[in-house]
Amino acid sequence: MTACFTFLRHFASRSVVPFILHKKGRAGLYFTILNKHLSSRTPVLFYPNKENVPPTEKIDLDEWKNTMKSSLPEERSSFTTSDDTLTAAREWIEMCRLLNKEVPEHISDQDLKMIAECPSKKSKKKKLKYLYVKEMRKKTKKEKQERKRAEMDEIEKQKQLGNAEESENTELKNTFLLPLKDRAWKTEWDWRNAQAMMFGQPLVFDMAYENFMPERDLKNTVCQLLESEGANRKNIDPFHIYFCNLKVDGVYHKELLYRYKEKWDQLLLTTTEKSHVDIFPRESLIYLTADSPNVMSTFRHDKIYIIGSFVDKCSQPRISYANAKRLKLANERLPLDRYLHWEIGNKNLTLDQMMRILLTLKNTGDWEKALQFVPRRKHSGFHSVFIDSKNLQKNKSEIKKSFRKLSSNAQSRGTWWKDE
Repeated sequence: MTACFTFLRHFASRSVVPFILHKKGRAGLYFTILNKHLSSRTPVLFYPNKENVPPTEKIDLDEWKNTMKSSLPEERSSFTTSDDTLTAAREWIEMCRLLNKEVPEHISDQDLKMIAECPSKKSKKKKLKYLYVKEMRKKTKKEKQERKRAEMDEIEKQKQLGNAEESENTELKNTFLLPLKDRAWKTEWDWRNAQAMMFGQPLVFDMAYENFMPERDLKNTVCQLLESEGANRKNIDPFHIYFCNLKVDGVYHKELLYRYKEKWDQLLLTTTEKSHVDIFPRESLIYLTADSPNVMSTFRHDKIYIIGSFVDKCSQPRISYANAKRLKLANERLPLDRYLHWEIGNKNLTLDQMMRILLTLKNTGDWEKALQFVPRRKHSGFHSVFIDSKNLQKNKSEIKKSFRKLSSNAQSRGTWWKDE
């Protein structure tokens, strides 16, 4: 028998004990020694007799589930939990009020529910502070209105007392001039705007930018449109205003209806969903944008100027210029660098400033008067070259007038000598 090598692991000392079987006669002896060695080291397992083991008791699973459920807290209904959260929120607000924190005096049920639904304590504090600031603003506004109303009542009483004293001390005087009242001024303005709608120069506000602004900037744009319409309405020679690309029930339309209310239908201007390209010929349109490379030299009465109705916060720059290029329209910008010492910043003006500048240019043609409506925080005054050239023109006109007077005086003297 060939020799075979067997390696066994010693369990106690973790050492390896080799056993070599050399001959066939001694195989039985070695196997008995190996069996005794292993049996002495391995644990002995005793298997009990199944007949002597007592039977195990069966566990009632339903009873066990009931006992486990009884140890858990009882679940409450949704109504009780909502009521409890509201009462907890109310108690927390009262505790904050006792600690002299910024808490509003009156909280509605809806606001209380919003506070209770806040996920964290920090968000609850923020919501509570927001409601407090809102209430304080309303309170100060109401106090200011009451104070102003009291002052107006006091002024009216003093006027009545003064008129009564004047009527006692003075006699009535006849006059052929009637005092102009607010109704007369309003009638005059409406008449001018009606004439402008028939014979005036059009001015277009492009309302196609409502999707390029957030809600805050859009409301600011509508405020500027109201200021522009008011300045045009009170001008001696107003424009015929067009609101083009104004979508019905759009964001712009809803905000304008909210601001004007019932006076919206009484405005003497034109609103349309059509584009200005579909209403007017392209060769007569000029798009005014601050990004245009073309500088406006003079105001042209035979052209129709377009102003983009949006507040440019540099979120999407050059959007009006891109729109003008897309429509293949002529574009210009105001000559602000030519006349003003411009400081750091963009040259975007508000809609009401543009309206006043264009109205002044239309009526006078004077750039110095027109650019007075540019805010002084953006520039440091006019260029000295522009002022000197203007003074030189004035001096030339004065010299011409004086020369004409001298020549007329010399002619009169010559005729007097001839008569002698």
